[in-house]
Amino acid sequence: MSAPSSAAGHGLGDQVLAELVMIRASQLNHCAFCLDTHLRAARRNGESEDRIQLLGAWEETEDLYSERERAALALTEAVTVLTEGCVPDEVYATAAKHFDEAGLAHLIGLVTVVNGWNRIMVSRRIPPGGYQP
Repeated sequence: MSAPSSAAGHGLGDQVLAELVMIRASQLNHCAFCLDTHLRAARRNGESEDRIQLLGAWEETEDLYSERERAALALTEAVTVLTEGCVPDEVYATAAKHFDEAGLAHLIGLVTVVNGWNRIMVSRRIPPGGYQP
């Protein structure tokens, strides 16, 4: 993870969740470099192949992700896409049930940082495979 991503991710207290968030944002932003990077990191942190492979359809796999993870993923999508022009109140309220104020700030910070990295890497056409931890 980059230094800004690392700071936000460690604030969550759950490195696997941080990687899932960064993978999901990178999927939505079509960032191959960041997907490659965070898929590798998720595996290094013990994430299962089933959960990684089904992340794009997390809403349909109720038993695979915890309520906390589902709340984080919903917030990730809302912040990343902003289709309604804002994060819907119900998405924010659900996330706030699972994260304290500091955790919510770290989660939003992490999503914001990975979205920035996605945009840089996609704009610069950086290919996957070049990241070395």
